[in-house]
Amino acid sequence: MRRHLLGFALAIGLSSGMVPTGLGSGVAHAQDLASFEKRTQVKQLGNGLTVIVVERPEAPVFSYFTHVDVGGAQEAMGQTGLAHMFEHMAFKGTDKIGTKNFVAEKVLIDKVEKAYLAFDAERRKPSGSDPKKVEALEKAWRDAIAEASKQVVANEFGELVDRNGGVGLNAFTNSDETGYFYSLPSNRLELWAYLESERSKRPVMREFYTERDVVTEERRMRTDSRPIGRMLEQLLAAAFTAHPYGRPVVGWPADLATFSATDALKFWETYYTPANMAIAIVGDVKASEAMPMLEAYFGRLPKGPKPAPLSTVEPKQFAERQVILRETAQPFYAEGYHRPDVFDKDDAVYEAIADLMSTGRTARLYRSLVRDKKIAAASGGFSGMPGRKYPHLFAFYAVPTPGVTPPQVRTAIHEELERLKNSLVTDEELQMVRARAKMRLLTSLGSNQALAIAMASAQQRYGDWREVFRRVDRIDKVTKEDIQRIARAVFIESNRTAVWIESTAQGGK
Repeated sequence: MRRHLLGFALAIGLSSGMVPTGLGSGVAHAQDLASFEKRTQVKQLGNGLTVIVVERPEAPVFSYFTHVDVGGAQEAMGQTGLAHMFEHMAFKGTDKIGTKNFVAEKVLIDKVEKAYLAFDAERRKPSGSDPKKVEALEKAWRDAIAEASKQVVANEFGELVDRNGGVGLNAFTNSDETGYFYSLPSNRLELWAYLESERSKRPVMREFYTERDVVTEERRMRTDSRPIGRMLEQLLAAAFTAHPYGRPVVGWPADLATFSATDALKFWETYYTPANMAIAIVGDVKASEAMPMLEAYFGRLPKGPKPAPLSTVEPKQFAERQVILRETAQPFYAEGYHRPDVFDKDDAVYEAIADLMSTGRTARLYRSLVRDKKIAAASGGFSGMPGRKYPHLFAFYAVPTPGVTPPQVRTAIHEELERLKNSLVTDEELQMVRARAKMRLLTSLGSNQALAIAMASAQQRYGDWREVFRRVDRIDKVTKEDIQRIARAVFIESNRTAVWIESTAQGGK
């Protein structure tokens, strides 16, 4: 289920970075809640930052995850892509790392920003800009960028981590959140605390506009140059008419070409407050030693208010929406149904449906479309598109085999959904759903990195890291009647947004 979501995310720029694999620490300890409660400490610092330490001494390493409760959904109109952009900037260093002389560099960075704002204001004049003046202002701005770049020590932050045995230095941004992570030897804990707290104190807008070009190219590669990327971006834009889930996390092209370093700093000041962040450390660390260290370093972060919650609510959909792309590309079909957020009392039911329809060779969609009818090379369904924090989409998809059209796989998917509505799932199917949920939990606990991500995310989202374990208990309580009830209420035509690629290479018009 999660790998399908990741594939969609990468296709449409919903997230950046790589899938964190972390360092395998084995499963020597009992992997139950009671065991973790004995080895886990949580503390909220005076500035509002939540820190979690999980003692796991099997190997002399640790992994961490910094969770910032901000993603594409928090961006203002005209500034899409800022959350992702700021993630990129976090690797540019600090006022001590990545610079030859920060005093001199700061003057030049300010000069770049002043030149950009003048250029941007002239080119966007409502009454019409003076082309010659625009050209001169753009040259002054680019000359300032070139001058500032001479003070940069490229990639120094990452190289410092590498030299000290760090692995997996990366980050991601999606519609709901931004995360930073890597792993280090356990005797480098204080170095990590210094590095991570330094880059969290106050960002340096070093090479901002150069990096903005990098993000623009990322969008071009992931979305604009990929038919599936364009298709899924259209799916979200059609499904969400009011909520920011309808906007791409990587940003709209016009926004990427216009937002400024000043905009990024305002975004950081609003959302990168300690009260809006949580850090989890998992591995060969002692909480009694780590907590005072974390308080000393991260307690330096300036206190600020927790951002106001998002108020926009997507209105109810009353009719099916369809988007058809005609491309010289592999046909593809996808559809989404609006469902409540992750806090809904029936969230575990949706998870059970996703498993039933999509996991393994016993999954209903695989057996029907791939194995028996042979009309799809792959097919599945999952929750969480494009996020889970707010009401979102439960999506289904299929990749037609040669000679098969998207409407044909669409019909086959709908037949399986009707079967889900009209007949109760079997006892054997439900038992397999429960068993796989337990197996996924046990598998995820084997990695320090995965556990750090799960712990910090659950603490932020639910206010309690124990939610990592309780989800399995809720899936255990899902009944056959629950599955049928949700299928009948949600998987209906008026709640559906469908999008597909019709291949012109196969004779489409």
